[in-house]
Amino acid sequence: MTRKHLGKASSNYSSASFKTLDPIPRALNSDSFGVDFWNAYEFTYLDKNKLPVLKVLEIAVPSNSKNIVESKSLKIYLNSFYKKKYIYQKDVLTVIKKDLDKITGSSIKVRFVNKYINEPDSINLNNTKLKNTPSNKILLFSGFRSICPVTAQPDFANIYILTEAKIDISWLNNFLVSYKDKGDFHEQCIEGIFSKINTKYEPKNLDIIGRFMRRGGIDINPVRSLNKKPFFTNFRFFNQ
Repeated sequence: MTRKHLGKASSNYSSASFKTLDPIPRALNSDSFGVDFWNAYEFTYLDKNKLPVLKVLEIAVPSNSKNIVESKSLKIYLNSFYKKKYIYQKDVLTVIKKDLDKITGSSIKVRFVNKYINEPDSINLNNTKLKNTPSNKILLFSGFRSICPVTAQPDFANIYILTEAKIDISWLNNFLVSYKDKGDFHEQCIEGIFSKINTKYEPKNLDIIGRFMRRGGIDINPVRSLNKKPFFTNFRFFNQ
């Protein structure tokens, strides 16, 4: 799998533009609705006085978009704003939305974040003594691990699940652990987990979010649901 930037020496951030962005065709799951939340914690641009403004940026990409964006290309693209001047914050967001709409083939949402929602209360699957999951309780599996299919570097996440189905916890834990040496992008991991649970248990309601740890100042958090309005939003489990 050849990518523009991933696994290669970094380009000059100041010369990055729309052409820097590297689209990856999305493998769609027709049974799910959802969104991918991208949090960029180190985004900066220049204000009208050419002074740096440091912001946290949230990008929400619909799960039915034509493409996703390779993460390193997005980092290089966002880092190019450090020497660009904008009088109004909304003008920065307008530029980013226009470029990401075009590269993803969808209508994304982008905003600056001042404070995140706190992590919801949950049952930790790693240490519970229950044999089956209780209905309609948020489940947490911590320490999820997968492998980047290009660089072979590990990615880590907390996985949250909400469903009325009673899932065998031993099976669920073993299934989630099975990803530890699997080479998949974040979005594909969550699509695969959603599809497996949905096929095996045929629940009426199913919501999953993967809260991945950040790399290079950005984390990617896919949400998948059987409902058009997913239960999970863009919370953080490290909220400092």
